[in-house]
Amino acid sequence: MFESRTDPLASRLVFIQRVIKYAAIALFVIGVALGIGILGYHYIARFSWIDSLLNASMILGGMGPRGDLPSDAAKVFASFYALFSGLVFISLVGIVFAPAAHRALHHFHLDEEDQKP
Repeated sequence: MFESRTDPLASRLVFIQRVIKYAAIALFVIGVALGIGILGYHYIARFSWIDSLLNASMILGGMGPRGDLPSDAAKVFASFYALFSGLVFISLVGIVFAPAAHRALHHFHLDEEDQKP
């Protein structure tokens, strides 16, 4: 996936392409997670599509739910979706920062004669 410790440091173009690729992966994961929340709030909590979008966005963003949940099933869904959203957030941080963290660590492992100004 990335270059190994013995390979030279990747060019800036390759690094930028990696950042874009991993940002696209992160956006895809956000879209899937948001879609799960929207569908759950719409079909389980019986919210309108806009209210479902709002609630899913608020929970996924870490802000908390909006509105009262009408049933126990909706409350259980909201609980599991909140836990799921926390895991998605942690995963996205890893996905987004992976290229930069790898580049920094790779830079530290290079010998002085391998480094380019």
